[in-house]
Amino acid sequence: MNVTRTFDLLERYRTNFSKPDALVSKKEGDWVKVSSQEYFDHSHYVAYGLLAKGFKKGDKVATISTNCPEWNIVDMGLAMAGIVHVPIFNTLNADEYAYIFDHAEIKAVFVSDFCTYEMIEPAVKQVKNVEFIYSFNKGSDAADWLEIIELGKQNESKFKQELEDIKDSIKPNDFATLIYTSGTTGKAKGVMLSHNNMVQNFLAASAIFNLKEDERYLSILPLCHVGGRLGNYQTQYSGTSIYYAENMGSIAKNMKEIQAAGFDAVPRILEKIFDTIVGKGKNLKGMKKKIFFWAVKTGLNYRISGFGLPFYKLKLKIADKLVFSKWREAIGGKVRLVGCGGASLQARIERVFWASGIKILNMYGLTETSPIITINRTHKPHLKLGSIGSVIDGVDVKIADDGEILCKGHNVMLGYYKDPEMTKSVFDQDGWFCTGDIGYLEKDNFLYVTDRKKEIFKLSNGKFVSPQLIEGKIKESLFVDQVMVVGEHEKFASALISPDFNFITNWCKEQNIDFSTRDEIVKQPQLLEILNSEMKQLNASLNGPEKILRFRLVTDEWTPNSGELSPTLKLKRKIISDKYQETISEIYVKQSI
Repeated sequence: MNVTRTFDLLERYRTNFSKPDALVSKKEGDWVKVSSQEYFDHSHYVAYGLLAKGFKKGDKVATISTNCPEWNIVDMGLAMAGIVHVPIFNTLNADEYAYIFDHAEIKAVFVSDFCTYEMIEPAVKQVKNVEFIYSFNKGSDAADWLEIIELGKQNESKFKQELEDIKDSIKPNDFATLIYTSGTTGKAKGVMLSHNNMVQNFLAASAIFNLKEDERYLSILPLCHVGGRLGNYQTQYSGTSIYYAENMGSIAKNMKEIQAAGFDAVPRILEKIFDTIVGKGKNLKGMKKKIFFWAVKTGLNYRISGFGLPFYKLKLKIADKLVFSKWREAIGGKVRLVGCGGASLQARIERVFWASGIKILNMYGLTETSPIITINRTHKPHLKLGSIGSVIDGVDVKIADDGEILCKGHNVMLGYYKDPEMTKSVFDQDGWFCTGDIGYLEKDNFLYVTDRKKEIFKLSNGKFVSPQLIEGKIKESLFVDQVMVVGEHEKFASALISPDFNFITNWCKEQNIDFSTRDEIVKQPQLLEILNSEMKQLNASLNGPEKILRFRLVTDEWTPNSGELSPTLKLKRKIISDKYQETISEIYVKQSI
């Protein structure tokens, strides 16, 4: 059937892919399956139940949940009833929740568990519009979401025709979901997306990923994240079973358990996987260690055109047999595709994964673009490693005079909720959406992003510094977890580094370095010597203003929970700058070059 609205997936899935494991999550150690028929029925019960509660088309309902089948069931129930779905990250504070609840006029909230309920309870007390709270798991003061399911069953006959009328009234360009941006630079903005925005995006993605009905996909990115949601929809369109990862620490284990064919990720996840693999290689001895790093080096030299070179082809075949095949086996042996977005992936990591037989499909977009603007394909001429892909069908991209990436097409949002002035500000006079990213286009519409427009800063000598590219290169170090380049209005650029304490702890043990606190770790002469050496190598490849002439290690891990990162793992630069104001001042005070 023709899919023009998100909920059209339900009927298509039930008709074309009758399967016992449409949506699967782990509960109490076991994979619990929801069939395609259960998915269809329960989504309708949610819609009937909400109509019985008095909800109307256009009302707003929020979900704050981990990835699970229940999220999808509620999502489809809301869509069919014409209720706007407002998915929210579960890492916000009470004031942030209160702002969204009030701004979006949320009428009900579905939470995943007791902990989430406790997080939002203070926020609910601050606003007047939230009437109902339901929980997917028992054990909280919130009502059991199964009450809505049961109410829907009891009222199916009463509301069946009304629901069909609502569904018929919903057009592809109607407002479907309200997604709040992560707010790295201020208050979160509510992005209004239509059914058509999302449908056209996941249709394009499903054609590129080409997942099969008999395959399994591991969902990792939060479903409240537009990228995670896209992967969720396009996988359903393909009829592929979706398994939801337990948590970030269980990704490898879950992939092996389900023998996943693919998964979704942001660069940091892939970087962590790569660092873990390399870390294990460092623990090998003798010839095994030499073979391991010979294979990694072979992977680092991977080029798509390399298949035409007999000698390299032979080396790659040997590397695969001795090393890469074991990597794939460790994660189930069937992974072939990874969708990666949210930031630029280090080119060296991209090449190694491709060399190992795992195709990383780099993509680019924003919440405001539903999200995909560009994506790499699985083969030439629609593939160029190091790029973030070529422009998808139905979308146009051009580069403004100042280097900003501009976009037009079916993917561009309806606007910012209750903020026409802000909406107007992100479109130029010709109707092009201004992404806020700086980049360039190469032949065949392959796109490269070099930085965020707002993040580029000026030194005191008038020279500009683009921090993202430099930060990406610094993070290639195994000793670095996160980094932020600083130096606005100063004489030179510097860096704040949050070390990878897990890797460094193991390294210290190998080097017989004693320590008891993180303060002692970040002062270790051997560690500082290595980082100084790596920084010198980096600076040799940078232009004068970009060179990092000072750096400081901090003792904190930067995470969304601690506030330095957004839920999508982007730096909250102002928060970091404020937190380490004294450290930054110390870098520059009485320093001269």
